[in-house]
Amino acid sequence: MRIGELAAAVGVTTRTVRHYHHLGLLPEPERLGNGYRDYTLRHAVVLARIRRLTELGLGLAEVRDVLAEDAGKDLVEVLAELDEDLARQEAAIRERRARLKVLLEAEELPAEAPVSAELAALFRQQADPDSPMAAKDREILALIDTGAPPEVRERMAAALSGALGSPEAAARAQEAYALLDALVDAAPDDPRVAEAARTLAGVIPRGMLPQDAPVEADHSFLRAFLADFAPAQAAAIRQALALLGRPA
Repeated sequence: MRIGELAAAVGVTTRTVRHYHHLGLLPEPERLGNGYRDYTLRHAVVLARIRRLTELGLGLAEVRDVLAEDAGKDLVEVLAELDEDLARQEAAIRERRARLKVLLEAEELPAEAPVSAELAALFRQQADPDSPMAAKDREILALIDTGAPPEVRERMAAALSGALGSPEAAARAQEAYALLDALVDAAPDDPRVAEAARTLAGVIPRGMLPQDAPVEADHSFLRAFLADFAPAQAAAIRQALALLGRPA
């Protein structure tokens, strides 16, 4: 058989056959006097098995293990590992679909979506969704929600829920946002900075600032965080952290 006939018989492309030759999965036949390779039934059998194994989801390195005479793994072991990997993928897909279901059933999605269901619920409680400072707050919370481990996300959600869970707390948060928004064009030594800092310190949940976190690690993040604010706003945030015992 020529390479095109072999490929057609197994249902693959000639490029795939050449790729398998290059990887050493499929032995190359000797060339005839006219320069063409002469494939045998044995080549078709091996190529068909490679196709069946790859359709199961095996990688080509795993296929090599199965095909090798001195295989480090037998087929049962490789298939068992594949089954475990597929189970993990299934679990991940179920989790993603559950998150999508929550998003699709929500009456209104936050601008930062997708975020966790817990954070989305907290955003809906936010006192002043139109405040520029509130928008920055949501961005930072979404950042933490994305990169933090589950236990940190749970602690953050619990702390924020407690801080925004009453009309009084929501009113204090709205006041803090308004004071910080008013500092957007102010100088860092503006007298309003101190008032904004005191108000902000009164609404920051204590659970958001774990005392066991290394201050050095916080500083690099805080520098990047504060650089996104106007000078007077950054000064107020620094003073608020100092009032909470976490100088920045």
